[in-house]
Amino acid sequence: MIIGLTGSIASGKSTISAMLKEKGYPIIDADLVARLVVEPGTETLSEIERVFGDQVMNKDGTLNREALGQLIFHEPAKRKQLNDLMHPAIRAEMLRQRDELFEQGEKTLIMDIPLLFESHLQHFVDKILVVSVTEEMQLQRLMQRNSLPEEEAKARIRSQLPISEKEKGADAVIYNNGSIEQSKVQLERILLEWDV
Repeated sequence: MIIGLTGSIASGKSTISAMLKEKGYPIIDADLVARLVVEPGTETLSEIERVFGDQVMNKDGTLNREALGQLIFHEPAKRKQLNDLMHPAIRAEMLRQRDELFEQGEKTLIMDIPLLFESHLQHFVDKILVVSVTEEMQLQRLMQRNSLPEEEAKARIRSQLPISEKEKGADAVIYNNGSIEQSKVQLERILLEWDV
């Protein structure tokens, strides 16, 4: 079984992912894969350099994420160009890792995909587990974690699908407003129900 783990920014998805890893479930992390596909020597990195120029490259041949981020942040057309380059490579690598894990005999694995719904990747997984928090809690956590002023934190939250929408598409939801222990109890119950 493939469990798709998702949430929204500052919802505590990483905490739940760490709990699953502790329990021995293999995790395919979309954020790590996104870094892997732009390592020096990859086709994706060469394409990014070709499209965006050498100003997005560091002298050592690695991607200058900051320069690229500044380039695409305010320009939707350039952001779409980057996504069109990155997404196929990320998906292909995630599927490669999935196949490899199943070949090794794994029965259940976790695909940790922050933008599962936004990227329309529901078909990648058998069950969807959403980590949710109240809007107030999300805003507080994000402002604290990233040292952001309220307006900037709100803008980042608004850039994603609302958690309430993600909950509608979930097979199960962990409400991560309380203690870590409370979240752990919810996770245990869900895994038991799903018999994994």
